[in-house]
Amino acid sequence: MNDGLWPLPTSMASASPEPVPADDGLALFATSDLVPAGGGPAVVMPDDDALHLVVAALRGADPGGERLAAGFRSTFDQLYDGQHTGRYRWDQLYKTEKTHFGTLIESNLRREFRDVLEDGALLDYRIQGLDVDCKFSQRMGGWMLPPEALGHLVLVCTASDEDGTWSLGVARAMPGLCRTSVNRDGKTTFTPAGVASVVWLFHDAELPPNVLLRVDRQIVDRIFAARTGQRRVNELFRLVTGRRIGRNTVATVAEQDDYMKRVRANGGARSTLQAEGIVIAGGDYQAHRQIAADLGAVVPRPGEFVSFPLVPSGPGDILPSVVLEGQRWRLARPGEPPAVPAPTLPHARAS
Repeated sequence: MNDGLWPLPTSMASASPEPVPADDGLALFATSDLVPAGGGPAVVMPDDDALHLVVAALRGADPGGERLAAGFRSTFDQLYDGQHTGRYRWDQLYKTEKTHFGTLIESNLRREFRDVLEDGALLDYRIQGLDVDCKFSQRMGGWMLPPEALGHLVLVCTASDEDGTWSLGVARAMPGLCRTSVNRDGKTTFTPAGVASVVWLFHDAELPPNVLLRVDRQIVDRIFAARTGQRRVNELFRLVTGRRIGRNTVATVAEQDDYMKRVRANGGARSTLQAEGIVIAGGDYQAHRQIAADLGAVVPRPGEFVSFPLVPSGPGDILPSVVLEGQRWRLARPGEPPAVPAPTLPHARAS
């Protein structure tokens, strides 16, 4: 096994510069900024033991991708800063904020994967003793590769909150797989063959939901039209039922430091909506998750909520039901308004 760095050609034939594509605000420079770099024949990717060692380490640390997905979700939310700005969409960010995503995801992944990632000597990370650079682009294939990454492994990733997807893979930045033009900083991008050489750990995997992007804009406008944080949170759980709602969404809607108080009973959304026949199940409660599953409702994960309307279940009902407060309840059918207040869900936290 080599040390993770494949030898670079000692001589390269000159080539006409190829344009380095712009990257939706992440890599903007004019064609006149491009300067020629050395070029060479296309390189066929060899069997790369070091690459597969890194891939295996990352897969072993997160087989299902839950930790990676959470890292991308938290990075979007960190940039939106919805609690203080009310923002929840990529197009609401300034261009300078968008360029900061790559730095944030690199830092957030390092923090989350301390068991695998160490600080690199030359590049961003050290994985299994190998230097690995980390590059993000909102556009597939738009990763900007610095000169020091040539010949090394690169952890490439992309994510779209609008599409609700993220991807992460590993490739080696071989000269023949990189474009023959660079920008003023000496950075270049992969050729199509270089992009095709990426070994994907996850490709178009599901991003934890940003529910405000998944519902009709008119509903979002109604939520934000409410004049107080408590009323906006009430509208959120009243109008967006049967969907997983994360804490950051609650914070964005409330725009208050004590946003979690707006969900609870004793004056929060749970009290107000219970009178309307709607319950709010919290993913931090094992009992709530079990009730949602037994009813056939969407089950909230830890740190999430799902609201849904309940109605008493009659003798002829065939829908799944549960017994709460001595009475049997089921989910309301579409268009069926609850006629009585909902029961109180038990509040025993998950162990």
